[in-house]
Amino acid sequence: MILNVNNLAFTYKSHDTLNNINFSIQQGEITVILGPNGVGKTTLLKCLNGILTPQKGNILVKEKNIRAMGIKEIARQISYVAQKSEAARITVFDAILMGRRPHINYRVSKKDLIKVDAVIRHLNLSKLSLKYLNQMSGGELQKVCIARALVQQTDLLLLDEPTASLDLKNQTHILGLIRHIIKDHNMAAVMTMHDLNTAMRYADKYIFLKDSTIYSVGNIHDITPEMVENVYGVKVDIMHHKGLPIVIPVEDPLEPKENTVVTMEKERAA
Repeated sequence: MILNVNNLAFTYKSHDTLNNINFSIQQGEITVILGPNGVGKTTLLKCLNGILTPQKGNILVKEKNIRAMGIKEIARQISYVAQKSEAARITVFDAILMGRRPHINYRVSKKDLIKVDAVIRHLNLSKLSLKYLNQMSGGELQKVCIARALVQQTDLLLLDEPTASLDLKNQTHILGLIRHIIKDHNMAAVMTMHDLNTAMRYADKYIFLKDSTIYSVGNIHDITPEMVENVYGVKVDIMHHKGLPIVIPVEDPLEPKENTVVTMEKERAA
């Protein structure tokens, strides 16, 4: 077991953002946190790596409570990619090299440089390696942040909407690479996502959040249309194409009903 979360609760300004959160993550698994806007997905990720301190509960990484860890030890166990990052006046190479900081004692080694170069090549960033971050697009910057997390070489990778700024080609490339690394190196990843179809394509497990707590958790292929409707308030069908599940909305919850349209027309006429 790489991650154990027991009875976690987080309150913000007297509001229960998270309550009674319990789940565990095995090595070799990608888990996706799903749910509507404002339900606490990002807050949960920030609790997992100690950016936020929950008022209640325990978070164990390889059976050790993160409250007992120092910042450097946490950084050796957990890497984190935020949803948005500041674009500083620093080159791509140096920004990715910063991911090696938890492992550097006195100076950068040849081993560190080799690892950075390998990640840059894998993410197709070679032509951008000397470009400054503040000269990059949002999608390019997100790839750099993911590269920095990968070169950190932790057992647990946390990603907050990792593909939100990426085009379709880069989405599939990055998520495919992350999945490959997680499986090959027996790591684990926890990601937040809004796109159910992307989640069902790349994740192994899901956690549905609703009303500040866990509505359901399980194998990604066990998600049902009823679950999606109960969490998001949208009726859907789940079909399969080449063995992959696809979520298809069957109605628009914002589409005006017939009697509403008639009322609006009468009001305009008046």
